[in-house]
Amino acid sequence: MTKVMDRGEALKLLKKYVKQENLIKHCIATAAVMKEIARFLGEDERKWEVIGILHDIDYEIVGEDMTQHGLKGAEILQNEGVDEEIIEVVKTHNHTIFGNYEKPVEIALQAADSVSGLIIASALVKKGKLSDVTPKTVKKKFKDKSFAAGCDRNRIREIEKLNIDLPKLYELGIRGLLDVKEELGLE
Repeated sequence: MTKVMDRGEALKLLKKYVKQENLIKHCIATAAVMKEIARFLGEDERKWEVIGILHDIDYEIVGEDMTQHGLKGAEILQNEGVDEEIIEVVKTHNHTIFGNYEKPVEIALQAADSVSGLIIASALVKKGKLSDVTPKTVKKKFKDKSFAAGCDRNRIREIEKLNIDLPKLYELGIRGLLDVKEELGLE
């Protein structure tokens, strides 16, 4: 039997396998953006948030072996009795193995995974004041390829497949991150 998780249960499960504080914060941030995108699209906010929390559950276990990332996560979630839809999205989110995403939740995860980092990096430039970050700020930083270089701009652009333009994504991302700013250590 699969279990329908809430945010607290997902965080508890994540922390069972992930110890690095920065990785936990990344998962919380991705989840917050996923929740806002789901709300905007009229999708299941709770499920999308849980997917965001759990998407990198195997990252410390697989280390640098990107041929296993996502696959090992799916195995962990299967063993933990997590909902099959969540398992499948976590399994296939590794864009170095999979791609050509068509489901809205998969596309949203690609964008949220990278845009969350871009928005947080923008806040850090403003002394950790997320409340000072605007869609215009993020748009400017998006264009600077050397800024937050690990944030894959092509993955962020995936959101356009859902008829969400980049300024709207930035707005949704900022709104979602503001909800969890204390957990992220931001103002």
